[in-house]
Amino acid sequence: MRAVTQHKRGIARSFDRAAAHYDSHAAFQRHCGERLMQLAGPQQNKTILDAGCGTGWFSRQWQQRGNRLIGLDLSADMLAVARRHGDSQMLYVNGDMEHLPLSSGSVDMVFSNLAVQWCDDLPAVLAEFFRVVRPGGLIALSTLSSGSLLELDLAWSRVDDAVHRNTFLSSACLADIFAAYRHQLHHQRQRLHYPCLRSLLMGLKGVGAGYLRAGRSAGLGGKAALTALEAAWPRDQQGLLLSYHLTYGIIYRD
Repeated sequence: MRAVTQHKRGIARSFDRAAAHYDSHAAFQRHCGERLMQLAGPQQNKTILDAGCGTGWFSRQWQQRGNRLIGLDLSADMLAVARRHGDSQMLYVNGDMEHLPLSSGSVDMVFSNLAVQWCDDLPAVLAEFFRVVRPGGLIALSTLSSGSLLELDLAWSRVDDAVHRNTFLSSACLADIFAAYRHQLHHQRQRLHYPCLRSLLMGLKGVGAGYLRAGRSAGLGGKAALTALEAAWPRDQQGLLLSYHLTYGIIYRD
């Protein structure tokens, strides 16, 4: 694996810490991945790169449909979990999506569920995906766009002035980046509910989402700060709210 930036090492450590319990917190991620599989359509007897494979949940789904899988992730601990649950015929690679350690035209499809938002340079990622896919193949990815986790900002703004979430590209910016390829984009907003602040924060931490690109501390403060945060958090009759703005992209490799 190529040398990675301090930022990438921080992301890897965050997901390393989450690896053992990731699947118990990842219902939302599985929901998004299932939608992405539907958009990708039936695939059989194909070589598929699962980029940002995590614990290998969707690698296994694609393999069960009769495909050959390469699972790639920045987190070595995530890959260790994937290997334990996977098949010996799967190939797992500890690597960076911006510098794929794969030959050009070596796979039929790239599948990447909620992973590219962690990358520094999305155009570079798409160029790498396009490079490794054979003509006639497909790239299917999902990512978060601006507007995601806004409730977190709203609540924390009443507690302190620190940075507590990462920023995401706007839908317009994503459209500009995808314009270089023959593609489809689908946008969706999803709102989750939590019974209390503790379950919400544990859910974010449990999927490795606690790393901050800005480098500010993600510490939650003392009991008084958490009490104030919960009181300020937007809610409805179903509980505390957490919104995600999702973009699903399909790129055709002509």
